[in-house]
Amino acid sequence: MLQEVIDFLNVKPGRRFIDATTGGGGHIEAILKMGGEVLGIDQDPVSLNITRKRLNESGFSVFKLVQGNFANLQKIASGVGFTHVDGVLFDLGFASFQLEDSERGLSFLKEGPLDMRLDPNLGVTAADLINSLSENQLVGLFREVGEERLAQSIARQIVSRRVNQPFLTTQDLKKLVEDVYARKGFTTNHIHPATKVFMSLRIVVNNEFENLKNGLEQAFQTLKIGGRIVVISFHSGEDRIVKDFVKTLEKDKVKILVKKPLAPTQEEIKDNPRSRSAKLRAIEKI
Repeated sequence: MLQEVIDFLNVKPGRRFIDATTGGGGHIEAILKMGGEVLGIDQDPVSLNITRKRLNESGFSVFKLVQGNFANLQKIASGVGFTHVDGVLFDLGFASFQLEDSERGLSFLKEGPLDMRLDPNLGVTAADLINSLSENQLVGLFREVGEERLAQSIARQIVSRRVNQPFLTTQDLKKLVEDVYARKGFTTNHIHPATKVFMSLRIVVNNEFENLKNGLEQAFQTLKIGGRIVVISFHSGEDRIVKDFVKTLEKDKVKILVKKPLAPTQEEIKDNPRSRSAKLRAIEKI
């Protein structure tokens, strides 16, 4: 949703923006091409290296990249002189290179350690959670965060198996979830049975919901009057946090630019199937 992001951020030469989720640097590059100034933030050092290389190869030399979590957006921004900005972007999806890196264990598509940390300095891995949480805690994690309908059955099987064989790899967990679905005779529409379990673990390992709440609040404080926040979410829980945040703002201080969240075009979904669940919301500080 690159063009939509550029339009809603209202990018113009000389204006200053924060990309709170740098990813592969596509949004930053587009803003720089239009004459904007950008601070990119990402907790993943690999993302920042990829972005820096991309921007340098495109001929850009003036930009700021900082490793950190957008939960600390105000501190990071003020540390490099990015206060009173014209826009802040949160693209909450994972980059393809992150999902395809088997060593991170973010996806069930490849064999890899059950890790899922975007920031390698975080202490708790997905394996830690799977091998230590109680059955009730696992049920809550899968059901409340991932909206997994077979949460109870999956959690019960995890606890039963790990007594003799701890979960160490992505394929360990993937196979268990597949087996539960097969025994129940359930099918999923267009997604793999393990999708919601893996998604819920990624969210909890990286503390994504709480970080988003903090990041949105700090982004709004960092905006100048007329500045905008654009959020692309991929999970109903994330979208709910954005909606609830907007409701907390005084009506005379915010203009809602998108009454209903925008979805990607069918053409974009065809080119990038992972974008199918994306929802874009945008607000302006007044």
